[in-house]
Amino acid sequence: MITATPYRTVSPEGAPSIEIFHPANRPATLAGRRIAFVWDYLFRGDEIFALLEEALGEACPGATFVSYEKFGNTLGGNDRQVLAELPGKLAEHGVDVVISGIGCCGACTPAVMRASAAIEKAGIPTASLVCEGFAGQARAVSPGLGCAWLPVVEMPGYVDSLSNAELRDMVLSHTARAVVKCLTTQPAPQGKAARIYSPTEIVATGDFNEINEIYRVEGWSDGLPVVPPTRDAVAEFLKFTPYPSDRLIGCVQPSGSGVTIWNVAVNGIMAGCAPEYMPVLVAIAEIMASPAYGVEHSGDTTGGDPLIVLSGPVIEVLGFNCENGAMREGTRANTTVGRFLRLFLRNVVGLRPGEGDKCTFGHSARVVLAEHEAEVAKLGWTTFAGRQGFAKGASVVTVGRFTGDTVVGSIYGRDPEDIAVYLADGLIRQSCWELCFTAGLAPGTLRPLIAISPMVAKTLAKAGSNIEDLRERLYRHARIPAWKFEAYIGKYSNCVPGRRTLWRLHADGLAAAHFAESDDPNRLVPVVERADHILIVVSGDPYRSNAMVFGSNGLHGFPTSREIRLA
Repeated sequence: MITATPYRTVSPEGAPSIEIFHPANRPATLAGRRIAFVWDYLFRGDEIFALLEEALGEACPGATFVSYEKFGNTLGGNDRQVLAELPGKLAEHGVDVVISGIGCCGACTPAVMRASAAIEKAGIPTASLVCEGFAGQARAVSPGLGCAWLPVVEMPGYVDSLSNAELRDMVLSHTARAVVKCLTTQPAPQGKAARIYSPTEIVATGDFNEINEIYRVEGWSDGLPVVPPTRDAVAEFLKFTPYPSDRLIGCVQPSGSGVTIWNVAVNGIMAGCAPEYMPVLVAIAEIMASPAYGVEHSGDTTGGDPLIVLSGPVIEVLGFNCENGAMREGTRANTTVGRFLRLFLRNVVGLRPGEGDKCTFGHSARVVLAEHEAEVAKLGWTTFAGRQGFAKGASVVTVGRFTGDTVVGSIYGRDPEDIAVYLADGLIRQSCWELCFTAGLAPGTLRPLIAISPMVAKTLAKAGSNIEDLRERLYRHARIPAWKFEAYIGKYSNCVPGRRTLWRLHADGLAAAHFAESDDPNRLVPVVERADHILIVVSGDPYRSNAMVFGSNGLHGFPTSREIRLA
């Protein structure tokens, strides 16, 4: 029975840790101005920009235009470099104002706003083109970029569903006028600033049910009851880390909040973690704050979600399950650490549905996948952490975002080639639009994961195979016709505009050479760029021959590892 003991609890959110700025001063007219287009290479921006150039050329005498091709892809594999170079390139081309687009998905809308923020900070006005379903997200992520009122042009409808005639009518009758107004009218602050709590400030007082109702209303819970995060509870968690509570781990988007030891502990408490798990939680938070991971892309509409993979002695020390039901709720360590990450993303990173998070479906919080190192050691294989470059005996956590998963069940036989063919079929089934991370959008960043049970690993080892051999076999067999690869990333999804062939993408520097060895549309091409891009971990019930394949979200949650520093 839950007692009526009053709790005095603290906020799970982070405080802003970004530079605040105001939008650039607007010109009175666009006549005679130099207008540049900056693009995320999605959602028909090339067509929209051409129509805008036509309309603005007529409405604004003497206006000249600079193509998006001069600046690079603001959502590509080198988007950080593109943003860093934008102010200099805009100055080089004498640009007065910028039209930035196109925000019609959960990853591209924040990318448009990040580009616009970088441009506005450089003193150049912007108009951010966003589809109506994503205007709310655009405004939600703006404060975390340093300006709560970055100007947005809301385009009616969804551009990919419009005919050419409908798109033309929308741009000429609505968007062009809205762009002119956006670029010539000084933006004003909108609404009230969000309340910011100090870390130790008491934000709620009440019994268990009252605290949970307050946290639900504030949007701080995941819909399940949370453990009330009191100051005393935080103090217990801090005993298991050598760092001071105010240590700044980094700053995360889209919230712009600082990640601290304190808010890591608060979210760990709410998730039901034991204080002893704190070193694992800190390492996970370090990954979230790492540019290599790319947490800013986590609100995308396809709704990939993070998976935590754990390796090393910490598994046994803290009681993580790596055997039967390895990914089933029921073991406190696996379940609560997985839940911690979902709460942390919600409260510190700022990924709440309808705001920073625009996933269409999403997944429930994934429990931690712990490597079965005892079985790996018996086989003499390298551990998952060892293949990430860590020393033997290190406790390591890896986090990557994966779009979905499928079970490769009842793996039969003893021939490594047959086993690889079956597993490769699972890889193919988890590879469709995601292939834009192999070639096109962010080439060479697809990292699918296969979890194989110890029985499958033993069967392979008995036949003389190992992880490296399995990877090579998977790479040979996980292949699809080139025309289908091209259709997945072009015709079917438009993740890569222009309906370009793999041969053309290679010529454009967006695909490795072996994708362009022939122009035969029926030739078989691999779903990953290289064999070592396939991640493999041994886990699960030692007495069944099954596997699980996770589709990769590529650069948008790139598998990133940190060593866990046990106190």
